[in-house]
Amino acid sequence: MTENFDRAPGAGRAHIKPRSPGLADVGDGDATSVFNQREPLRQPRTSPPLTENNPNNSEAIGGESRSPSKPHQFIHNHSTPASKVKSVDSLVNTSILSANAPEFYPASFSPYEESVLEDSSDGYYTEMTLAELVEEFLSYLNSSPGSFETDIEHMVNMLNNWVTTEETLQELVELLYTQSTAIPNFSYTGARVCNFLSHNLVLSPASGNFRQLLLKRCRTEYEQRDVAVRGDQETQKKFQAYVLFLGELYLRLEVKSAKGPPSRAEILLIALRELMNVLFSNPVDGNLICAVKLLKLTGSVLEDVWKEKGKSDMDQLVQRIENIVLDAQCSRDVKQMLLRLVELRSSNWGRVHAAAASDATPDNDPNYFMNEPTFYTADGTPFTAADPEYSEKYQDILDREDDCFPEDCEENGNELSFNDEDEMDPEIEEAFEKFCLESERRRR
Repeated sequence: MTENFDRAPGAGRAHIKPRSPGLADVGDGDATSVFNQREPLRQPRTSPPLTENNPNNSEAIGGESRSPSKPHQFIHNHSTPASKVKSVDSLVNTSILSANAPEFYPASFSPYEESVLEDSSDGYYTEMTLAELVEEFLSYLNSSPGSFETDIEHMVNMLNNWVTTEETLQELVELLYTQSTAIPNFSYTGARVCNFLSHNLVLSPASGNFRQLLLKRCRTEYEQRDVAVRGDQETQKKFQAYVLFLGELYLRLEVKSAKGPPSRAEILLIALRELMNVLFSNPVDGNLICAVKLLKLTGSVLEDVWKEKGKSDMDQLVQRIENIVLDAQCSRDVKQMLLRLVELRSSNWGRVHAAAASDATPDNDPNYFMNEPTFYTADGTPFTAADPEYSEKYQDILDREDDCFPEDCEENGNELSFNDEDEMDPEIEEAFEKFCLESERRRR
């Protein structure tokens, strides 16, 4: 079986005829030419396909397809058929498209339109109005009230350039009043802005300066008090915001005088007294809460002014509050607020007049024990000088200190000397002397 087997590499393979259609039939003697033959390469995607009936295509079975070597052959291979040219011409002739047609927009597309300025000026942005300027600045102060001192002067300088007529001044007053009563918790900052403008706004027409126009605007709202206090909920909220703003305005608005220091607007004092009567005349929860806030804000100042004039208006208000607590059909929480307000007034509105050091006692000075140390018992219970058993417990602590340091310190005149023969570190010695001085002071 092995007699006819040739062990030489590649022996016998030349006799095998190719069965693949991509290989050409060759003679038996040329083995290498068989393997050099391969299938035609695929045409590149970028080149147009070759027509089957093109006579210039040289394609042989088992050979490579080659592009034409002459320029006219390349042009001929890539030329457009006449049928296609005719179809394109017919399409162009029958098309209704036009190069001059308007641009196409989808149904949901809204083209951008530039705003045309009324004054026909060349610009892309309209000038800011006075209302936008004031609202932007007040919104900034509301979010950053700490920047009032640094930014208010810049704001006033801008307003002086804007407010040049009586109409713009009236508009400014209305804007400030509206924003101060509409923005929650802005009445304090709004009153400060009004006070600063009353002293630094330049324009002062014959109809009145900024402060006078502001007081006129407040008077307009004041004249509607009886209707507003019994209106719907929204009307009552606006009226209550106006009352609190008027209280802040009374505290912040300064009226300068050539003869003395600045004083408060007397007209606002009279208005606040009447407004509290109006609030108590309709003792619903919202009005009573507003009255409590107003008295907490201005109660101490109002009482001092009334006492100087020999009036007992605050006593009358407190008596009316006590009657409301007994008779009015208000909520339990509001009654608690009214009772706490009465307690606050009985404690002189929380004010503490500093007593002399020699006259200070735990009875007349609530801060008498403020600077005293806090100690702890063996079970961890804290106690201070206000504790009734403070003296006994404090003496026990001093006795334990004496037991721990029996003869550590000796007093020689005004100096303290350490009896130990060993020298101490200067920092430790200084700390120890301070401790001994403190212990001696407590013992006395």
